[in-house]
Amino acid sequence: MKIAVLVSVGRHPVSGVARYCRNDAAALTIALSLAKAHDATLDVLHAGDPSNPALKEYLALGARSVDVLELSGESASQADAATWLAARLRDYDLILTGTRAEGAFDSGMLPYRVAHELDIPLVGAAVDLTVRDGLAQVRQFMPKGLRRRVEVELPALIAVHPLANAAPTYAYARLREGTIRSVAATSSLKNPDHLAWSIRPSTAKPVRLAAAEKRSGHARMLSATTTESRGGSVVIEGSSVEKAQVILAYLREHQLVDY
Repeated sequence: MKIAVLVSVGRHPVSGVARYCRNDAAALTIALSLAKAHDATLDVLHAGDPSNPALKEYLALGARSVDVLELSGESASQADAATWLAARLRDYDLILTGTRAEGAFDSGMLPYRVAHELDIPLVGAAVDLTVRDGLAQVRQFMPKGLRRRVEVELPALIAVHPLANAAPTYAYARLREGTIRSVAATSSLKNPDHLAWSIRPSTAKPVRLAAAEKRSGHARMLSATTTESRGGSVVIEGSSVEKAQVILAYLREHQLVDY
């Protein structure tokens, strides 16, 4: 059996310094236990810059080596790591990764894109994983403390939840022994132009002003079951300046403006 783990570069929540991704570290820990139990081949893959120092931390977490698909030059301009990873993962029986990376603009769609490219099933939010007789038995995380067990035939891609039953162990000696290997990215895309990202300035959405609720909880519950007048005033007479002054007085009364 061949197992692959997809890893990304995370960020420290306070300092923002690049480090290993906690979700991918949990996936690596589960993959290490499966590889040991089934005497399987384990490969750790990353798409990006091989000189990133954060990748060495995966060596300390147990990976013997990290294969980096170096997206540079023409491949970097296309900027779709899912396609390049899928071309590298054609012959693997089990692929593990975290649910999403830890960057500011990460969407969590990479596992779905890779599974779509490979045409294999995907199971997300996994907290526990066992492999038996060509089947992957997964215990899924669900809201409100619920769990669900599902079975999927191999090959399959499993996205590991941050609350998975995995405790990564860090050893500096393994960091010194492991290697980071750069692998040329290859793909069979016929028309890669559609993969280019379009960048444009963001537009601020209008914010609706709403007065703060000053009534008690009992009064709010009564208003939900009965029809009552909420007060207010209707200004029909007067000039536009006088009407604007009424609106401005309301905004100041409810502290919706500070002038």
